[in-house]
Amino acid sequence: MPPADASHPSAPPCHVHKFGGSSLADAPLYRAAAALVDDPSRTRVVVVSAMQGVTDALIALLDTAQRGDAWQPAFDALRERHLVAAEALDPDGHFDLRARLEEEFATLRHQLQAIAGGEPDAAQLAPGLPGFGEVFSSFLMHAALGGDAASWRRLDARDVLVVHEGEMGMAVDWPQSRARLAQWRAAQGDGNVVITGFVARDTHGRATTLGRNGSDYSAAIFANLFDAAALTIWTDVDGVLSADPRLVPEAVCLPSMSYAEACELAYFGAKVLHPQTMAPVQERGIPLWIRNTKRPEAPGTLIAPDSGRDGAPVKGLSLVRDLAIVELVGNGMVGVPGAAERLFGALRGAGVSVTMISQGSSEHSICCVLRADQAERARDAAAAAFADAIADGQAQGVTLTRDIAVLAAVGDGMVGTPGVAARLLGGLAQARVNARAIAQGAGERNISVAIGANDATRALRAAHAAFWLSPQTLSVGVIGPGQVGSALLVQMSAALPQLRERSGLDLRLRAIANSRAMVLDERGVEPVDAVARLHGGAAQPLDLDRFADHVRGEHLPHALIVDCSASPRVAAEYPRWLARGIHVVTPNKQAGSGAWDHYAAIQDASRRGGGRFRYEATVGAGLPVMLTLRNLLDTGDELHGIDGMLSGTLAWLFNRFDGSVPFSQLVREAQALGYTEPDPRDDLSGLDVARKLVILAREAGRALSLEDVDVENLVPPALRDVDREEFLARLSEMDEPMLARQRDAAREGRSLRHLAQLDRDGLARVGVVALPAEHACCHTRLTDNLVQFRTRRYSDNPLVVQGPGAGPDVTAAGVFGDVLAIAQSLGAAASWSSPAIDVRAQVHA
Repeated sequence: MPPADASHPSAPPCHVHKFGGSSLADAPLYRAAAALVDDPSRTRVVVVSAMQGVTDALIALLDTAQRGDAWQPAFDALRERHLVAAEALDPDGHFDLRARLEEEFATLRHQLQAIAGGEPDAAQLAPGLPGFGEVFSSFLMHAALGGDAASWRRLDARDVLVVHEGEMGMAVDWPQSRARLAQWRAAQGDGNVVITGFVARDTHGRATTLGRNGSDYSAAIFANLFDAAALTIWTDVDGVLSADPRLVPEAVCLPSMSYAEACELAYFGAKVLHPQTMAPVQERGIPLWIRNTKRPEAPGTLIAPDSGRDGAPVKGLSLVRDLAIVELVGNGMVGVPGAAERLFGALRGAGVSVTMISQGSSEHSICCVLRADQAERARDAAAAAFADAIADGQAQGVTLTRDIAVLAAVGDGMVGTPGVAARLLGGLAQARVNARAIAQGAGERNISVAIGANDATRALRAAHAAFWLSPQTLSVGVIGPGQVGSALLVQMSAALPQLRERSGLDLRLRAIANSRAMVLDERGVEPVDAVARLHGGAAQPLDLDRFADHVRGEHLPHALIVDCSASPRVAAEYPRWLARGIHVVTPNKQAGSGAWDHYAAIQDASRRGGGRFRYEATVGAGLPVMLTLRNLLDTGDELHGIDGMLSGTLAWLFNRFDGSVPFSQLVREAQALGYTEPDPRDDLSGLDVARKLVILAREAGRALSLEDVDVENLVPPALRDVDREEFLARLSEMDEPMLARQRDAAREGRSLRHLAQLDRDGLARVGVVALPAEHACCHTRLTDNLVQFRTRRYSDNPLVVQGPGAGPDVTAAGVFGDVLAIAQSLGAAASWSSPAIDVRAQVHA
């Protein structure tokens, strides 16, 4: 590699590059890394980690030697791996790479022998032994960069970096380290430098390390010591992500962050950053880049003094697991100085590190979130420190709660922005996650929430979606891909791309079922393929419990089941689903018009569990009948009565029936057109209309059941129990009675219509009514449904909802509308267009 053009006046004085172990797993990756540092800086510094997995192997070797077990086989394997890489990087021996590595491995062998033999200085050798991986790696990288001939020098950090153990970890002796580096540079002359990461010497001259992930810290230290203009940490991700991508697949790479944001995320477990990395670069204002060795074209994340404001108040979310809560409760602590000092002094004495603290202004309790493996020690220490207060009744005791995680939301944009906590806690509430404790510093850059460990993944997803870092995701299951269900799947397939792009809404179909089989898919089912997959090899027997468990997946914030069946078995599951926070959307009338106890259980489960129950399509298909009624009542209006044509089939029959054509002929024609059920008696009985009226009445607050409705069955008693073929053969027996009713109505200037009626006192009737010519039901299109609301506000001129009330497309559109209404209530942006179905609905007075 050619040296940088040091004469270029605008060239940065120094650029430090650091490569992690995943970027240095073998010889080809060393070559690829070497190519990435060919930048125009006057001085380039490369800090290397050990080859991937080597540090763990060295620690295992150390443990094996300390136990006195056979360490030689693992040592030989480690040596062979490095010599293979050396052969690939220096096949001609130009850099004398093999000999240099053999010399280092001889030193490592000697130290392992001393440790295994229990020699007097063995204890002093152990702290530095895990750092040999970086020493080996520095020789490999030096050769990959062209060695001394290409103006590259190799620096063993143990020759210049001096550290000492502090309360916060390894601390740098800056004056001494800076002086030693100046001496080294004076002796070596100008040139680029390869440096061992992770390793240093203590104040007694003994080799040591900077702790796990210390190579990042080393890079920041040397960026400071070299007065670098920039530091780039090359890793295996595109930059700092908004959340852990293993838990949030929709996590995005952040283009920029401030030092403060990066520190907060690092301390709360962001894997790409070491908590101590920020301090050395922050001191000198050195910009830090996080970039991907496998995708060098990606811009990465810039960490600098100030963060770019991109509209999102929260930059990232981090999750810390394996925690517990220790809480001290005591009435006697109120207003008493020193209680907190006493508690934290006890925890310090027990060697317990506190992750998060929360105390209410009442001073009645103090809770500490800490590592689970320190929890019992912390509880015992706190109980001992307050033993006298507990014995005197001034403190009620110390409690320990296990299985806790902490979710942290971090961002400079939170400072001075109202409502951030509300959005975070609101998102958690919608995902049915309970906050056990909350903490926010006065700097406003971090809100931390302690939650149950079982809720952790779902909480992270919900919070991520709440701050628009990912689409608002709903895990969706569809039951009943019949005519309505299939139409819904077609509409979803057409609308989903637009919903994702314009509204940030991700309706993820993860389960599909019919009455016999189901398909469950973690990654999601394409709606257009769903029905075919039910008949394929991936299908399994229907199990409604497993179906609901899959849809409610813990890693997804929201779950929704769409029941397009007419099954009472499925409707019986609604209370359990709603109690678990699973939203339910359905055109199935079994639940809304079934037994009152079941209906009450559904409503109660929805209130307690947080699952929303939407059933607009049970009454008017795609018409906003339920929505209109709900809006009237919610705004304080008073319902006086409902008249409704609630069957498209019966609407068609009575819009056509004027006595000129026998009624039986119209029924046969409607059957041929596909307007009736296979057995027309299911329409003529009025039972389906009665179910819709019961649903409407219950929505209006009436405790009405199906048996309370006076239903006129248009089928003569003699034809009700015969088989379908005989009924159709004897259909003409309906003609004379219907013709007589039509003539009686005509003599009075009226028309026959099939109506569902609910009066002010809650009396309900379904049947044929002779209406005056000016009634709205006498002026509908052939298959239109029409509902007329008479209220206190609309007493003289009723409010009318009218439009097509039957057909799979319009019913599916009503179902889809309910799905989108739930999505909007969960925080999705309402910028979508309605599903592409023209329901020709009219709402007018």
